Amino acid sequence: MKLSAPIFHLKRKAKLLSRKEKIPLHEALDRVAEAEGFRKWSLLSATASGAIAGGELINQFCPGEMVLLGSRPGHGKTVMGLGLLVEAMKAGRRAVFFTLEYSTQDVTNLLRAVGVRQGQFDTLLEFDCSDEISAEFIIKRMGDARYGTVAVIDYLQLLDQHRQKPPLMDQILALKAFAQEKGLIFIFLSQIDRSYDSSTKSIPDLQDVRLPNPLNLSLFNKTCFLHAGEVRLRTVS
Repeated sequence: MKLSAPIFHLKRKAKLLSRKEKIPLHEALDRVAEAEGFRKWSLLSATASGAIAGGELINQFCPGEMVLLGSRPGHGKTVMGLGLLVEAMKAGRRAVFFTLEYSTQDVTNLLRAVGVRQGQFDTLLEFDCSDEISAEFIIKRMGDARYGTVAVIDYLQLLDQHRQKPPLMDQILALKAFAQEKGLIFIFLSQIDRSYDSSTKSIPDLQDVRLPNPLNLSLFNKTCFLHAGEVRLRTVS
């Protein structure tokens, strides 16, 4: 689908809309995307990029590790997450995408946008868009996962959105133990707090992770933060 203007013009349009109507930037980005025929900005962004991120990055993650992948809306965390899954599958590894954010059709469109042909990874790729996604759900779904399987969870802050689910800390502890036991890699997409100011810090870090509920971020082995095309990978000490 051809855009009405270059993506940097559309971003500027969203910023002006955000200021004019006093709405969050991510909401303004989604409105601009809807006008272009996309349900969300991340779908538009993925289509516009036409490229897969994460080719070299996947080799930095080891079986048993928990990875936090964060950015503000529209800066590529979903595309990066899918790119990491694609690179894992190219190496013959199983990949799973759990999303509380996108529909099945959205995921299909995102994969197409980043260059995955229909049926290309049918034997290796699974994705689940259930509203019931939680640590217990993921562990049950991945009970037969092979060593080295990579799973992306979209996204961290939604895992305990339902009050009947265990606290976020308990869920992350359960998933960490499961990842270590089975030799899996869990990559959690994460929101960044609105207070993050790129004029004072070029890229977010752990202090900028949005945490509506308590969570010890040292439970993650590595972090990867994105902003304006810059990628920063760090080991959590």
